[in-house]
Amino acid sequence: MDQQLRKKIEQFVEENIVSFHQARAVNLANLKLSVLLKAKNPYLFRAKNFEYASDLIRALLDARLSSSEEGSFGMFMEELAIFVAEQTSNGQKSGVTGIDIELTRNGVRYLIAVKSGKNWGNASQHAALKKNFDTAIKVLRQSKHVGELQPTLGICYGNFKTVHKSGYQHIGGQSFWHLLSGDVEFYTQIVVPLGHRAKEFNEAFEVEKAKMYNRMTTEFGVSYCTESGAIDWKKLVEFVSKNMA
Repeated sequence: MDQQLRKKIEQFVEENIVSFHQARAVNLANLKLSVLLKAKNPYLFRAKNFEYASDLIRALLDARLSSSEEGSFGMFMEELAIFVAEQTSNGQKSGVTGIDIELTRNGVRYLIAVKSGKNWGNASQHAALKKNFDTAIKVLRQSKHVGELQPTLGICYGNFKTVHKSGYQHIGGQSFWHLLSGDVEFYTQIVVPLGHRAKEFNEAFEVEKAKMYNRMTTEFGVSYCTESGAIDWKKLVEFVSKNMA
């Protein structure tokens, strides 16, 4: 990666990573104990022999935060991929439904749908992606000058071979970033700017997370622990699963 491109990517990351950290903070501030409890299986936690209310709350909170963070960071990575394509390959954000990037390399026009990780979506979402690719190709081939088209599912991270199935190419990790940038080592280079200000953002987040953890632990103790301090599993299960009147 040359110095000029590095500076552009660093600037993009610095300006846009803030949204990810802001989303984390907002999600944390809006969490409610009742919502966390109803979203999880109390029988599972009982089977895992949780005895400390604090351990139960930590497990609930960490699972919820991790899930939401993967979603918001995935959106950031998709935007980063579009930016990289624009800066390195004369790619552009696609205006076609379900397609994120269009770029031409070695005479092939790639129609790329970007996903953060390979374990994305359900069967209906995969079917919708194939339909979007089929529609895009049908429309574009109405032009005599369109050339070769390659529908592509691009995955931002993961170690797997490039394959063709369901009518489109699946590419990920190093190969995906290589396709976008033309640089085989690009996938390791983008991790550097992601670390800028990470310590600052995460220290502030951990302070607020500790406060939320303490508040929820106290609330859980009042509402779902016996006078002796034990978790009242019957009461917890009733809260999660009892029929509504």
